[in-house]
Amino acid sequence: MKYTVELALKNKEESYALNQVAAQANGAVWLKSGNTVILATVVIDETHFVDEDFLPLTVQYLEKSYAAGKFPGGFIKRETKPSDFEALTSRIIDRSLRPLFPKGFANPIQISVLVLSADEDADLQVLGLNAASAALYISDIDIFNSVTGVRVAKIDGEIVFNPKHSDLQRSTFDLYLAGSKDDMLMIEMQALGSDEAQIIELGLADPFVDPVMASQSISMRQSNAMSEDELIDVLAQAQAVLLDANTKYENAFKAYAKAPFELQCVIKDIDEEMCDYVREVHTDDLKRGISQMAKTERSTALRTIRKAVMTEKTQWDEHELKKAIESVKRSMVRAQILDDKVRSDGRGFKDVRPISIETNVLPSAHASALFTRGQTQALVVLTLGGPKDAQMYEGLTDHGTQNEGFMVHYNFPGFSVGEASPIGAPRRRELGHGNLAKRALEGATVRNGQTIRLVSEILESNGSSSMATICGGYMALRAGDIEVCDPIAGVAMGMVQEGNRHAILTDIMGLEDHDGDLDFKVAGSKEGITAMQMDIKLGGIHLDILKEALYQAKEARAHIIDIMMASEENIELNEGTLPSTDLFHVDPSFIGDIIGQAGKTIREIIERFDVAIDIDKKKGSVKLTGKNREGIKGARDHIEGITSGLTPVEKVDYKVGDIVQGKVKKIVDFGAFIELPGGIDGLIHISKLSDGHVGRVSDVIKEGDELMVEIVEFKGNKIGLGRAK
Repeated sequence: MKYTVELALKNKEESYALNQVAAQANGAVWLKSGNTVILATVVIDETHFVDEDFLPLTVQYLEKSYAAGKFPGGFIKRETKPSDFEALTSRIIDRSLRPLFPKGFANPIQISVLVLSADEDADLQVLGLNAASAALYISDIDIFNSVTGVRVAKIDGEIVFNPKHSDLQRSTFDLYLAGSKDDMLMIEMQALGSDEAQIIELGLADPFVDPVMASQSISMRQSNAMSEDELIDVLAQAQAVLLDANTKYENAFKAYAKAPFELQCVIKDIDEEMCDYVREVHTDDLKRGISQMAKTERSTALRTIRKAVMTEKTQWDEHELKKAIESVKRSMVRAQILDDKVRSDGRGFKDVRPISIETNVLPSAHASALFTRGQTQALVVLTLGGPKDAQMYEGLTDHGTQNEGFMVHYNFPGFSVGEASPIGAPRRRELGHGNLAKRALEGATVRNGQTIRLVSEILESNGSSSMATICGGYMALRAGDIEVCDPIAGVAMGMVQEGNRHAILTDIMGLEDHDGDLDFKVAGSKEGITAMQMDIKLGGIHLDILKEALYQAKEARAHIIDIMMASEENIELNEGTLPSTDLFHVDPSFIGDIIGQAGKTIREIIERFDVAIDIDKKKGSVKLTGKNREGIKGARDHIEGITSGLTPVEKVDYKVGDIVQGKVKKIVDFGAFIELPGGIDGLIHISKLSDGHVGRVSDVIKEGDELMVEIVEFKGNKIGLGRAK
């Protein structure tokens, strides 16, 4: 393959082959970076157009299993349904490129991004966007700006641009930014939580390194929420990287761009005569329609106006009239905000809609929360499980199967907006909203080895349903007695801008989202941001306006969190259904005794106490999960009973035949654990207590008794004792 364009970018290099493959597409590039190869194509349907108020753009990002030398997973050895990662990446590319197209662009466009070879350290989302943008730029579609992506991390306190995939695991945040030379167009951000061992007493080791010291150390969860000032600073640095990258792209590809063709089919301009008539005759009707909060009520009001006009102007085209009414409505909404300083529901720019919260409304679920904000309502349900309940998946560049132990699933049925539509498989939007909520909550949640699944059922929606999912998700976690290191809330921000005038709106409704210029979702604690998503509709946003929106969102989060904290005080746990968990540590050298020969001992514990047991042999951590707390306590006591009589051989100063005085520490059915001088424990079996038959150990000795014992054997980590003669 001959590479025509070679670019040296921030921490990565990209090579492009042009006009060698997919020649019948309007634009095609073959991108190579390291061992990663991506083919991006752009095709436009020049003969058809969509006469609707949206851009008919379709983006498909698809990974081929052969790109990593793998077979597709499952019974069918062929790529079928796109994975969540593919769907989310398609959405990222779509949201980044959509602002480039002019209003009224109506020809269907298909952008395909195929991963043909994959390097395990490659950032496929950044490379996928860059390839798609390059294909669009050199095509004969009338687009003259390039868009590139950059990922930003903070590793060991240093800002790193385009980090390797393996290095990203050590970062405190993951920021993905897409933009042109002049403007930011799309932002995705997530704070990456971490566990840090806090030493309570001097000179003690990390409990995960030395479990014996675990009682003197504690592992603290940190959400690593990002402050607004730090985010703005990082975005400014990232914008400089985008300026450099897009300048290089445009300089390199300009000579290869095809001459643009003249589009034959475009959406007609709005009929001004119709608009003037609607303003003159039906302004009051429109104002009443705008004040309707529900989408269905507003649609009914606008439909009534349209029917009235059609009886007055029978010669007019009803479809064109519908567009004219929509245009006038949009202008009125924006004028109310910018001129009258009031929103359609009467709120101020910074006001949050009324909030109500109920917890554990589903008695048979592990936990639940019903979060209502205005006319947006989310029922979020929590289910807890063990490691075996995690979602298994294998990414293209993963080495083996991975486990997803924290899941957020978002469902948006048609009835939530008054639509008569069937409930089906989740679409990209639902996957994206669930992923945003997951990113907001995961870093702050203390899992302790549990598998956590949150399901958000949107029961009513008038904007900000993904943010209601985050708020309801936090409340459901707390209603399930799950520790979250920081209270997390989310709020959707909007903006209306005309020339030099702009207004930032807090907690936007569906109407303000539809007729506004910005959809900016921010989630986090009172101190900082844990997740963010921004989409620009007007071609870009200035950092000063973004900073204003961030601080206005911070005020709103604090207000919402105060309401959530008040509700949290009234939570009553579903004690009857809530599973119990316990995590503790033992000396790793005792693990074999807990498991027993061929797993006999651990199976007996599982069956007797109805628990699931997960053991980390290296760290010595033991995780118990059960349906009730009594079973968990019984299993832990049993395991500690096994280990309490075990001492690592290398710490024993005795030898077989030694006779010492010991103290009865604990009596069990099969004998007694004896504390020997030096704090070492040994086990005397019931058969060794007396020359005669012993029915019960307590018939011969009691806890606290002192007696002379003989060291009779060392068996693994067990010290066997007998009664001294």
